[in-house]
Amino acid sequence: MDWQAHRRDAHALGRTQEFLKQIVYGGNDGIVTTFAIVAGFAGAAADGVAQIGGLAVLVFGLANLFADAVSMGLGEFLSARSQHDLYRSRRESELHEITENPEQERMELFEILRQRGLPAGEADTTTAILSRHPKIMADLMMTYEFGMQDPDEENPALNGLFTFLSFVVFGAIPLAPYFLLEPTDTAFLLSVGATFSALVGLGLLRWSATRESMARSIGETVLVGTVCAVVAFMVGWIVGG
Repeated sequence: MDWQAHRRDAHALGRTQEFLKQIVYGGNDGIVTTFAIVAGFAGAAADGVAQIGGLAVLVFGLANLFADAVSMGLGEFLSARSQHDLYRSRRESELHEITENPEQERMELFEILRQRGLPAGEADTTTAILSRHPKIMADLMMTYEFGMQDPDEENPALNGLFTFLSFVVFGAIPLAPYFLLEPTDTAFLLSVGATFSALVGLGLLRWSATRESMARSIGETVLVGTVCAVVAFMVGWIVGG
């Protein structure tokens, strides 16, 4: 494989991982949010305290699903746009500082390189070379001084879209039994099973994107969903009672 083909493949992998991140976090919120509605209604209807119809579950569930999906998608879009604007503003400021106070900025870069492990002589030489290239120097300062990565590879609109779609697709899973069955205990148990399966699948996606421990990725994802579901069920049971 030539260098350009390798670069294209690596770039495609990076974009896939980035979208997987949006899928994981959007999907997790979608599952938790929608199942919270289902669990809340189930808690309110427990022991015959309240008779909750399947239509009510679907109406509240779908309204909440799409409202929160739009909110999360737009929130992701605005967050990414803000990150882009902040990066550009701070980079322009850094370029200005390099122009106005070159000696101070060279000393800062020298110290950064020393902290990164370069010997004093090599750090001094590298600083002298980079000081002749302000844009490259600014990029390094943005990374090592401010801890900010260039966000230009990210597309805020696509990130927001993937977050929205993931929220809707995964968030619809807990509601699926209520499209097919009456709102009985069976429908609720099927919703629990479907939600658990969706959380496990989402944990596997998280593992694929982050390469963390598989047990940790799945366990944390399922645990968060379970805690939210139990809280929603108990609130519904208390209010209904």
